[in-house]
Amino acid sequence: MEKQHKFSIFYVLIGIWVVLIAQSYIASMFAVKTVPYSQFMTLLKTGKVTEIAISQDQIQGKMKGDQNKIEEFKTVRVDPELSKTLEQYNVTFKGEVQSTFLRDILSWVLPVFLFIGIWYLFMKRMGPQQPGFMSLGKNKAKIYMENELNVKFTDVAGVDEAKQELVEVIDFLKTPGKFGELGGKIPKGILLVGPPGTGKTLLAKAVAGESGVPFFSMSGSDFVEMFVGLGAARVRDLFVQAKQKAPCIIFIDELDALGKARGLGGVTGGHDEREQTLNQLLVEMDGFDSKVGVILMAATNRPEILDPALLRPGRFDRHILVDRPDKLGRADILKVHLRNVKAAPDLDIEQIAAMTPGMVGADLANLVNEAALLAVRRDKAEVGIAEFQEAVERVIAGLEKKNRLINPHEREVVAHHEMGHAIVAMSLPGTDPVHKISIIPRGIAALGYTMQVPTDDRFLMSKSELLNKIASLLGGRAAEEIVFNDISTGAHNDLSRATDIAKSMVKEYGMSSSLGQVYLAHDKRSPYMDLGMQAGGDYSEATSQAIDHEIQQIISSQYTVALDILKGRKDVLDKGAKLLLDKEKIDHDEIEALMEQSS
Repeated sequence: MEKQHKFSIFYVLIGIWVVLIAQSYIASMFAVKTVPYSQFMTLLKTGKVTEIAISQDQIQGKMKGDQNKIEEFKTVRVDPELSKTLEQYNVTFKGEVQSTFLRDILSWVLPVFLFIGIWYLFMKRMGPQQPGFMSLGKNKAKIYMENELNVKFTDVAGVDEAKQELVEVIDFLKTPGKFGELGGKIPKGILLVGPPGTGKTLLAKAVAGESGVPFFSMSGSDFVEMFVGLGAARVRDLFVQAKQKAPCIIFIDELDALGKARGLGGVTGGHDEREQTLNQLLVEMDGFDSKVGVILMAATNRPEILDPALLRPGRFDRHILVDRPDKLGRADILKVHLRNVKAAPDLDIEQIAAMTPGMVGADLANLVNEAALLAVRRDKAEVGIAEFQEAVERVIAGLEKKNRLINPHEREVVAHHEMGHAIVAMSLPGTDPVHKISIIPRGIAALGYTMQVPTDDRFLMSKSELLNKIASLLGGRAAEEIVFNDISTGAHNDLSRATDIAKSMVKEYGMSSSLGQVYLAHDKRSPYMDLGMQAGGDYSEATSQAIDHEIQQIISSQYTVALDILKGRKDVLDKGAKLLLDKEKIDHDEIEALMEQSS
């Protein structure tokens, strides 16, 4: 694929500057020296004037300069009786002025041609993909031919179900006749849905790579232009080119930029260009025959805001979920990214996969790269588990700030705060195991952190588990109150997360004893949420007050739970904080030993 160059206004400014310099230089080459009339008379009397041409008010001619070099000159005519004097000195003269038309033309034409030449070289260097005025209505898709795509299904891991769904698309592109024998038709459009970074674009490229067909890749925002009608023209041109290269795959990334539900424009002022482009896409999808061999694929992470007309059967009629990978999927993805990394032979990929719940393919690729960079920085020949553990902490909590100076009292507060989290979490059932505690500042604002790593992927959580999670989050604030009889600002993130869980329990999960099994959250699937509508909720003021009261009750009760646990294990809190102040980091085994000593 050719390297793309962005056009800049500086190219135009440089071109204008070069033209002005060239015009000035050419004009100076042909410039005629202007002399005063008195000097002209002196030159005439000394015999240095050889030839002149006279007009009504100007004299132009040739004279002898230094070393008898012939130079051109001009002066303003003053003496009307000049002819007699000229005859007296035997000077040849005539009554016309030398024409400068050719010289003037060259002084302007040559710079223009020079400017055009420079412009041509710039445009040629930018490559054929750079759109010009004559290509406004042409599509801007990147076209990968079958020999340019090296992505195969072996390069995609962690999404086995999605790959299985796409296998028959590959079969159709390779042997379309097999499907026609039984009267079956391949879906016209395939929509890949999933969170960012899960590998939707990679999957589409893998389908093209496995099929060995051309691949048209374009973003949804590339269709939307300032000029009305250009987006629709690009859609038409895209499908015309695709039919010429059939069988092939058209892939539209970020479809929500183009396919947002129509009708919202009446509220915000409208966007005729985007809606015209979407209408043209719908028409083209209805117009082409699936037997031609053109498969339309698209990807989005916001399917809830797409226009319903796009999702009906006959258009994007097959929806494939590309979800976050589970533990086994993460292990497979790590194996793919570790192919080009010199990893230690005893590296436990399963352990790394267990440490990275919720991470998608892009996160894991970044994790492997961070671990490799850490190994290089430490002058190691291989990447080991220590580098991966550090990389996980770096990705989750941020970069260590060992040079950040913290006064002794603040370090003591942070140590007790983090130990409070760990003790409450390890004392309650259903919480994630504590992996490590650190009081080394990380990232922008974190002065310390308690790392909890789940043993398994969780898809459901009970009410008691959510309450215990809130208590664990409030353990840091409770420890500060018990030890220092005061509280600090260090718990702001803990309070935010705890409040969010309590809100979800009351408004979304129906876990409130007073409000009952009622869903009170806004409809997140509504496209009007982007416009800030429904902000006030669709329940009464009394219900809103009841929600606030219930959230406060949950937070207050779990804070009391955290206080009771820490008061009962005050010795562990003090010993653990002292150990943290000495070592700055303690791991799971050391925390377990402290807990066993107090029990």
